[in-house]
Amino acid sequence: MNPLLPRQFHVADVEARVMPDGRLYLYGSFDEPGFYTYCSRRYRVFSTDDPSLANWQDHGISFENTEENPGISWDPASVLYAPDAIYRNGKYYLFMCGNNDFEGVAVSDTPYGPFKDAKPIVGADRDGIDPAVFIDDDGQAYYLWGQFALKGAKLMDDMCTLEPGSIKTGILTEQEHGFHEGSSIRKINGKYYIVYTDISRGRATCMSYAVSDNPLGPYKKGGVIIDNTLCDPHTWNNHGSICEYKGQWYIFYHRSSRNSDKCRRVCAEPITINPDGSINEVCMTSQGPEGPVSAFNEIDASCACRLKGNAYITEDKPGSEILAGCGGGSWRGAWAEYRYIDFGSGVASCSMKASGKGVIEIKTDGSDETVCAVKIDSENGFAVFSAPVSKEIKGIHPLWLFFDGKDMSLDSFVFA
Repeated sequence: MNPLLPRQFHVADVEARVMPDGRLYLYGSFDEPGFYTYCSRRYRVFSTDDPSLANWQDHGISFENTEENPGISWDPASVLYAPDAIYRNGKYYLFMCGNNDFEGVAVSDTPYGPFKDAKPIVGADRDGIDPAVFIDDDGQAYYLWGQFALKGAKLMDDMCTLEPGSIKTGILTEQEHGFHEGSSIRKINGKYYIVYTDISRGRATCMSYAVSDNPLGPYKKGGVIIDNTLCDPHTWNNHGSICEYKGQWYIFYHRSSRNSDKCRRVCAEPITINPDGSINEVCMTSQGPEGPVSAFNEIDASCACRLKGNAYITEDKPGSEILAGCGGGSWRGAWAEYRYIDFGSGVASCSMKASGKGVIEIKTDGSDETVCAVKIDSENGFAVFSAPVSKEIKGIHPLWLFFDGKDMSLDSFVFA
């Protein structure tokens, strides 16, 4: 289910990599609630061998650049932005960047670190953010980086020096490709794919792809893979990667939460590489890689994939979240979307654990018809309220909850 990781972990800008041990690893920046900016001064690594991507192992802090432990000796205590990681010749390399435009790489004997002995990327350090690394079939490594206009070069065998004379600028541009930041490169069926943050829809909420016959281009834009618009009232950016795991391709991306453009969380959706090499746009879902959510098990309201109006996801208690109204104001016109719910052979009623005063209406399949209306009346914390379902619902459907009331919050809901 999305988000992929336990709720206390806010991992964004994820590079998903299958390492030689066969496990899928997530390398991303690490948002900390209450921190004054995007990201933090730490990285954390997670991995799984679960085909459904439901169960993850937390490997703890893999690298930090704090005042007490300055991992970046030439820029101590700088915030750590989006990373990438790759395996080569028995070593694991963690590429990183930060808010002072540093670019560096640290090394470990394991895919989860700790990564040590950081060195600057000669030729790219102090020249931008968001590193992306790729090793081609012939063993040549490539390095991409930059914001607004993407740069790239061959990476020498020391994995920290760009080959002189190989740097190419304008591989992707804002004008031609909508390129904003966050490149990630893979090779699929002999073609080179760059997935990147695309601003062409007006905000940096899209992840799109471009294709080339050469790692350093020229690249032709393919299209949008996913757009995280409406994941939170204040969302701004998106950033991630594509990865094949156990025969299935996925898009890994992030969603903002807690009524902010930060507190971002990694999510994933299955994607298909079509015979012609194109990738269709997919929508955000609550189910993620696991498949439809059972209507008969209590559904966490905070797994909503899209929100409209004043609704937002916030912490109720450590490790637990709810759907709440912004500033305690009216929820009239607000809605929350859940894709997809499996109603099996049919349901008769819905129960909601909620607080506040008003009505929550249930609709499915984009219809204006209300199939259930649950009256909420609890000004002293959460209580359970139920109502019958007025229309037969069977099988798998998207679901919307429409809120009409004041000072309302929703913890969970379930059908029977």
